[in-house]
Amino acid sequence: MAIEAADAATPQLSLADTEINWDRLDKTRFHVIGAILFTAQSALIHPTAVVKTRMQVAGSGLSQMTGLSVFRHIIRRDGVPGIFRGFGTSAIGSLPGRVLALTSLEISKDMTLKYTEGLNVPEATRIGIANGVAGMVSNLVSCVYFVPLDVICQRLMVQGLPGTTYCNGPFDVVRKVVKAEGFRGMYRGFGLTAITQSPASALWWGAYGAAQHIIWRSVGYRDDLEKKPSHIEMVAVQATAGMVAGACSSVITTPIDTVKTRLQVIDDYGVGRPSVLKTAKTLVKEDGWRGFYRGFGPRFLNMSFYGTTMIVTYELIKRLSVKQA
Repeated sequence: MAIEAADAATPQLSLADTEINWDRLDKTRFHVIGAILFTAQSALIHPTAVVKTRMQVAGSGLSQMTGLSVFRHIIRRDGVPGIFRGFGTSAIGSLPGRVLALTSLEISKDMTLKYTEGLNVPEATRIGIANGVAGMVSNLVSCVYFVPLDVICQRLMVQGLPGTTYCNGPFDVVRKVVKAEGFRGMYRGFGLTAITQSPASALWWGAYGAAQHIIWRSVGYRDDLEKKPSHIEMVAVQATAGMVAGACSSVITTPIDTVKTRLQVIDDYGVGRPSVLKTAKTLVKEDGWRGFYRGFGPRFLNMSFYGTTMIVTYELIKRLSVKQA
């Protein structure tokens, strides 16, 4: 009786609830709840982003230290506020960008699923394709907004390091960058980000969608069966798929991220405007090819943790935002 009572108390959901499409969402609730939960999620992983960024930018000091040592160094020197440098700007500035990113993600995924409905391919492949296309489209659209925000936030994160310019807050960053390079200075690294991160985003979302579908089927769940997963099972499967996708993505994208980060924040490059080639040559000169993997540990942790927390948060937002019958 006790076991039966416990089973009855555990809420169970249809497997269809793991794949909630755009037309089933209350859009206002989706964006409001998303803004709140994603801001909280960003606060959890922001310290790893600060550590990673400082390791990628520093010359011969922090770049040679482990992620944990850099973290301790920041705490000793700047206290807790040091590991949250740039968070206020990032949290507030990200709100409009998230609306843009989430809307484009869901709409493009929904459209791709409809267009591929008649294809003679395995369902996991079709879901993977739809998620991959959605990830790429969302990244391309959101790059227009997020690249300038990245430039601002990362410059605030690396205040005081060699080769950087001191700025008194986000508006001062914008003023100094625009004064030195014009408006295009706010889009340093845009081409590199759009060309490289869009396929990486497609890989992440495609891997997540396919992995989640495969995991559900491998543990015995089907759309046409009465067996339904509990909330705990749903979170566990989605977190596992997100962690795997995030970890794989970090291995592929760290060299690109290192070049992009330095390109966006370093000003002391001598003659001429900073470029991808000049930045890459500087990295090789300083550290050899391993220089492209500066900050890999924190980034691996950041993206694995981000993949897990982001997707669990994202799927929770969608479940909370389903239209009431």
